[in-house]
Amino acid sequence: MADKTEKKSFFQRLKAAVQGTRDNLLGKIENIVLGKKEISPEMLDDLEAVLIGADIGVSIASEVIEKTRQKVDRKLLCDPDHLRESIRQELLAILLEAQKAAPQASVSGPAASPWVIMLVGVNGTGKTTTLGKLANRYMTDGKSVLICAADTFRAAAVEQLSVWARRAGADMVHQSSGGNPSAVIFDSLQAAVARKTDIVLVDTAGRLHTKSNLMQELEKMKRIAERQVRGAPHEVLLVLDATTGQNGLIQAKEFIKSAGVGGLIVTKLDGTAKGGVVFSIVREFRIPIRFVGIGEKIDDLIEFSPEAFVDGIFLSGRE
Repeated sequence: MADKTEKKSFFQRLKAAVQGTRDNLLGKIENIVLGKKEISPEMLDDLEAVLIGADIGVSIASEVIEKTRQKVDRKLLCDPDHLRESIRQELLAILLEAQKAAPQASVSGPAASPWVIMLVGVNGTGKTTTLGKLANRYMTDGKSVLICAADTFRAAAVEQLSVWARRAGADMVHQSSGGNPSAVIFDSLQAAVARKTDIVLVDTAGRLHTKSNLMQELEKMKRIAERQVRGAPHEVLLVLDATTGQNGLIQAKEFIKSAGVGGLIVTKLDGTAKGGVVFSIVREFRIPIRFVGIGEKIDDLIEFSPEAFVDGIFLSGRE
């Protein structure tokens, strides 16, 4: 019973977070099919426009509607009331495909101890806040966590992170503002090995994907980590702001090319109607979403579930 209650609570939280996207997508789909007796070409064109408007992307919208049109032509889909479910299934398949293409890493894997996770992204995506929430998740799961404050450029970055570290109960290693981020990683991993820490979370400075010198600095930081702990960083997670919509694709492309990103964290999902960008990102890069940010509280970072995400968008408040 407790497990069912927990799952229900998880789904309700995610559903509440994607309300803006659901209103932007589901409400318009229902308006198009309401009262219709058959599926017309014009109806499918209107549905394609709705998908594009929800920031799902032109190519995916066209693909989904083309597959739907084929079902209609083959008489596999006749009732307009079933269009919503058909679209839901096609979008879910995109997210599941990305998961299969890139299996998620596990902090309990055999590669090394400590398990080193590096967070990267542009300024303003909520990266530092996300790292604090991630530390809290792992601490709650019984893991020991050390936070590496390698963002030595942004004013008050260390102070902000130290607040999150205290709230999560995690250790933190830092240097003074303007210090060498690679040196912070060196010190952090030395400390983590000595203390037998389970997980090291590395906060990096926000950087524009167009700044090649800063992207090269990330490569140096990764090399330093590898020298200290075999295979480190074991995960590089790109933090993307859901409110940026399709612009997130441009950011992701350069970071994935330069930083070896293996997973995504999508923040501010609760503050946008553009959550459809999730589909474009995973289709483009075949990289799974690991976590999503759904609020400002310390426990408002949850593991991403393709099924729960799609259901959250496509199930109305009555369901």
